[in-house]
Parts: sequence; C-alpha cells; structure tokens
Amino acid sequence: MTPRHPLDYCTYDVFTDQAFGGNPLAIVFEADSLSTAQMQVIAREFNYSETVFFQTPKDAAHTMRLRIFTPSRELPFAGHPTIGASVALSDLGHGPDLILELGVGALPAKAELGAASFHASQPVEILAQPDTVLVAKTLGLLQTDIAKPPVMASMGVPFTFTALTSRAALSNIEIDLTEMRIGNARYTSGRDFSQAAYWRDDIASLEAGHEVIHLRMFAPLDNIPEDPATGSAAATLARMLSADIGAPVSLTLYQGQDMGRPSEIKAHADDNGVTISGAAIKMMQGQLWV
Repeated sequence: MTPRHPLDYCTYDVFTDQAFGGNPLAIVFEADSLSTAQMQVIAREFNYSETVFFQTPKDAAHTMRLRIFTPSRELPFAGHPTIGASVALSDLGHGPDLILELGVGALPAKAELGAASFHASQPVEILAQPDTVLVAKTLGLLQTDIAKPPVMASMGVPFTFTALTSRAALSNIEIDLTEMRIGNARYTSGRDFSQAAYWRDDIASLEAGHEVIHLRMFAPLDNIPEDPATGSAAATLARMLSADIGAPVSLTLYQGQDMGRPSEIKAHADDNGVTISGAAIKMMQGQLWV
C-alpha cells in the first residue's frame, strides 16, 4: 500500500455570520505537495461548490497562493472562496491587509473580526447574448418572466445573467437540463452555461438607500445544482450595472433563501473595479489523508 500522509483542513460558511447559512467552503492547508489531479479529487470528495487549497505564494511579499476547485474543474477566480480564505487567514493571525495570488493575478483583500473584502479590477468580458427563448426554457420560466435580454459575461468565471420581472419568477425557477445542455453546446465560451438569474427589489432599494437584488445561480453541468452564494457572479453583475448607468453602484445581494441557506453579499462597483465583502464563520476542522 502506498504510504499516506495527513493534511489539515477546515470548513467555513461564507457570506453569513450564522452557522448553517451561506455557502460552505473547504480549505486545505499546506497543499504544496499536492498535484492538480489530487486537488481535483479532494474537491470532488468534499463536493462543495468550491474547495480552496493554500500554497506558498510565488511572491514572498504576498500572503498566500489560492487554488480553487469545483467538483469538476479549477477556477481562476471565485468570490466565496476568496472571502472564506481571507477570514481563515485572519483567524490564523494574518492581516488585516492581505495579498492573495489567484489565477487572475494578485488580489488585494482585507479581513478582520470574521468579515472580509476583496477588490477585483480585472475587466468584465461580454461573451454572448444568449437567446431569450432558450434561457427561459433553461430556467423553466415563461418568456414574459424575463425583464430584458440575457447577457453572458465573465470576470474569470462566465455566467448568463438574466433579469426577471418578479420575486415569484425567481422562486419558480426549475432548471431544464436538456435545454441547459443545448445552451452549453451553442455558447461554448460559457463553459457550462451557468445561470445567474436576479430580481431588483425596488421597494427595498428605496428603503435601504442602495440597490437590493435577489440572486440565484445554477451550474448543474458543473455538479453544482444551485449555489447558495456566488461572489464572482455578484462582482460581475455589479460591474455590469455600474457600466449600464455610467456611475458607481452599491448593492446588497441576497442569495440562498430559496434553498434554506440565506446569504448576504455586499458589492460596490465603479470604473476602478469592484469590492465584494461579507462575513464567514468557521464550522469544522480535521485531517484528510492523501
């Protein structure tokens, strides 16, 4: 039998300050010895939407190198692993100012007292304008439930963003995998035709003094039936909304309510990029053997 050795890990619930809310994240420490293939099978074993691996940074002035995996592939950037990893680094005594090495480059972050933020300045890439009828069928909705034409965009991870006409339509989404596979074949730059549907709550926005959005994200072709909190989608959406009006925007995005894991993401976007912030809470720790 091949000798095995233990690696420490922990899990956090991210974009929440309440246990069993938000988006679960697994963090594997001291992962320099792991191959890409090993990291992928470990991520599949945890089976969270993402698992992050801490490695020694290439630049000694940086805090940590992060490699992020879904159950089926590596991502260059993702929001909830960045927030969760930042809070974990704070809990380990780092910070509050951090520099994280990601697939999109060095990313500045801050973390203290169970909350974190990061600033992403990479540009938004508009990849396609998927057919509205196809997107409606993919979401299991009527075409009249869609408020404006969908847009496929990315800041490292592509999503199809679709504004809906009501909160009820958002709750009524039932993904049609056949239609999603058709979309994935037609729009190959989208990787897995991930769907980020949202509704702008105008009444709550007036009361809060900033925009309030309810968001759901589905990526079943990437083994993520629904994601409770998607920081990369929130970042891209905030940048697009800011570009649409030609002015800065501040958003509170609620996600996960329809699946029993309520999450809250804060986003501020302007010409210089987007800042994403949120809380995270440690849930488990232990060892895995590889």
